[in-house]
Amino acid sequence: MNLRKKIYLYTTVLFAVLLLIMNFAVYAVFSKLVYENERAAISNEMANMTKIAQRSIGNVPETELLRAFVPSNGMVRLVQPDKKAVTSTSPDEKALSEIPAEYISSELIKTMERDNRVYMFASAPVILPDGEIGSFQLTRSMESAEKILKTLRFVLGIVTVVAMIPVLISSAILSKFITRPVATMTATMKEIRKSGQFKRLKLEGKSHDELQQMGETFNHMIDLLESNYEKQKLFISNASHELKTPLTVIESYSSLLKRRGLKEPELFNESIEAIHSEALRMKEMTEQLLLLARHDDHWMIDLKMVELNSFLTQVTRTYEDAFNRTVHLDLSENTFIQTDENKLKQLLFIFLDNARKYSDNVIKVTAGTEKQEVYIRIEDRGMGIPMKDLPRVFDRFYRVDEARNRKTGGSGLGLSLAKEIAEALGVEIRLESTEGVGTAASIIIKVT
Repeated sequence: MNLRKKIYLYTTVLFAVLLLIMNFAVYAVFSKLVYENERAAISNEMANMTKIAQRSIGNVPETELLRAFVPSNGMVRLVQPDKKAVTSTSPDEKALSEIPAEYISSELIKTMERDNRVYMFASAPVILPDGEIGSFQLTRSMESAEKILKTLRFVLGIVTVVAMIPVLISSAILSKFITRPVATMTATMKEIRKSGQFKRLKLEGKSHDELQQMGETFNHMIDLLESNYEKQKLFISNASHELKTPLTVIESYSSLLKRRGLKEPELFNESIEAIHSEALRMKEMTEQLLLLARHDDHWMIDLKMVELNSFLTQVTRTYEDAFNRTVHLDLSENTFIQTDENKLKQLLFIFLDNARKYSDNVIKVTAGTEKQEVYIRIEDRGMGIPMKDLPRVFDRFYRVDEARNRKTGGSGLGLSLAKEIAEALGVEIRLESTEGVGTAASIIIKVT
């Protein structure tokens, strides 16, 4: 059973059950009120009759007395303690006289049923002329009340049937309204699977309800999938292209070594150096690719307070020792920042490494505070970046100059990785460069 049929069935059954419960409740309350009114009426009538009968017994013959009290749809009976009874019935209720006489010494009101007809029975004690206590009894048909209740049952039944018509129509409309976006979404997904093309739902109106939000969320998800799919295609294409070059170099030089390496020592050294260089570049590229493949949630940022001056001193000293390059450090008033120390160090190493690759001069690192921001600035006096290339340097595998990057071993991934780390840390990167003069990269950290 599909969702539309389930909604239609459940809502219809629910409304029907609620309607029946309501009708039963109305009937039960009304029926109780009718019977209570009948009890009150026969009780009042019985009280008046016993007063008159008490004064008349002994003065008026019992038969005539009872005939004066007999109702138009019932029976009056006077029962003595020995169960001798005098009975008077209306013309339509002769059969009531066949009911065996029962002596009841106390007051009693009850309903009784005979021949599928309902009666209200009342009994009250009276003093007989001989001083004994007799039972004065009144039996009256509930036919009029039963007709009212029968009419009520008929009306409630008709109301139930009539009320179910709009319930059925509204349930059908409701089920169609609820399942239409789901059906549209399912059809769209089937079309996407069949055609291989990303498609979106056509949203009508701006109701801002849950169904509209579901459609908007679906379209947003398709946008993300399409964007990630395109990025994945580009990433795979670029990665395969970038890895193919060093592999080709390694294969060429290894083949050359096999043929002439033992005979020509100079060729042997050149081949080993080239193979080693390309292997290192592949290792660096692979590590950067793995880092870039991570989702933002997987960076595992560990924030803590870091003393900026001592941190920069340690980072620059480590870099100088590792690459045998001079780094000039210019620090202002010491300050504390909240950051992930290892990730910030990785970010600094990327910019220091770029400065080392593209400049032979001293690398300058400056740190200070401006307004509510802490800045770390890495400057080099290298070849610089053309103005037209600045907006694209953070794109993966983008190189300003292919020949220059081959020479320095660049993969075009460093600044892309820097951008990812900066976003994870919540810091800003500003890049300034003048071709032929140098490049300055600034890391801006907001202080709260």
